[in-house]
Amino acid sequence: MLYMPIVKLFYAENGLENFELFTLHAIYSVTIALLEIPSGYMADIWGRKKSLILGAIFGTVGFSIYSVSGGFTGFLIAELALGTGQSFISGSDSAMLYDTLKDVKKENQYLKFEGRISAIGNFAESIAGILGAFLAISSARLPYQVQTGIAFLGIIAAMLLKDPSSHKNLRPEKITYIFKIVHFALFENKPLRNTILLSSVIGFSTLTMAWFAQIYFFEIETPRALYGILWTALNLTVGIGSLYAHKIEFWLGSKKTIYLITGFISLGYFLQGTFIVPWAIALFFVFYFARGIATPVLKDYINRNTASEIRATVLSLRSLIIRIIYAVFGPLLGLLSDKKGLRPALYLAGIFILITGFLSAWKVIQTQMKKNSF
Repeated sequence: MLYMPIVKLFYAENGLENFELFTLHAIYSVTIALLEIPSGYMADIWGRKKSLILGAIFGTVGFSIYSVSGGFTGFLIAELALGTGQSFISGSDSAMLYDTLKDVKKENQYLKFEGRISAIGNFAESIAGILGAFLAISSARLPYQVQTGIAFLGIIAAMLLKDPSSHKNLRPEKITYIFKIVHFALFENKPLRNTILLSSVIGFSTLTMAWFAQIYFFEIETPRALYGILWTALNLTVGIGSLYAHKIEFWLGSKKTIYLITGFISLGYFLQGTFIVPWAIALFFVFYFARGIATPVLKDYINRNTASEIRATVLSLRSLIIRIIYAVFGPLLGLLSDKKGLRPALYLAGIFILITGFLSAWKVIQTQMKKNSF
């Protein structure tokens, strides 16, 4: 993700404000929301490998469009392509990992491997942050152009994958089967529903903070040369959190881990809103460490309550809810930051996450580790 440290700068150079930044990514989220469940179902029936290849192709197309566009309309088309691609990847990757481990009787190690993958991804993004900022010195568009080549490598990587054996004997069901899966996940299986809702709130909070962080750097007039360094340091922090997530969850137990994640994530918004000064960048590191723990831990809890034949669809449902929340609140937060400033926007997001996060966390604790059969 070479482009991530300089998205705000790139948009500003092309005449876009915070509202348009959040709106574009809300459109991206809506695209994912519309396709998330059908694409997850296709991955469960059609095969995770094919779904990942298709997602990588759309991702390459999206970055290609970004590389040659110079305004809102071009960026909109790019986000539609990227959203389509992400919908086919989201859920399929984690489902493939879990069922592959299940093939070799190691599904109890999913949290460790999911954490390891998240860590590697964030370490890679840390390196990309430095490279992206360096490329942006000559042109803010150059990181997007190089990103197109990196996205193309994703197609090759996806083609080298192998579907787990659980796909060999799957029976295709009618498309209406999706509604049965959704009903099961959100109404019949209470432990699964509560974990999906908590994971969705935390996912929304980390997604939103990624954009707020860039606006924050812009607000305190951070030198352009430091964007890549800061982004690198933050992603290294996420990677370290992910790498040790399974150990932290083992040491603290499920209850304390869930409350720790929810507490630090919601507190982060209030702290960053209160202290909009250069030294307060240090507070982001606590938030990003908690984010690193949250992703693999909550995905593990979802997988424990989900059968193999519906895993990608259920994980896609989590992503769907994240995108719906973001599509509703993202543009509102962007408009509020444009009109009233960054502080009230951060406070509003913090209040929403505090209430919904702790309510969801409490419900998860009440039903933790109880399973219903599908």
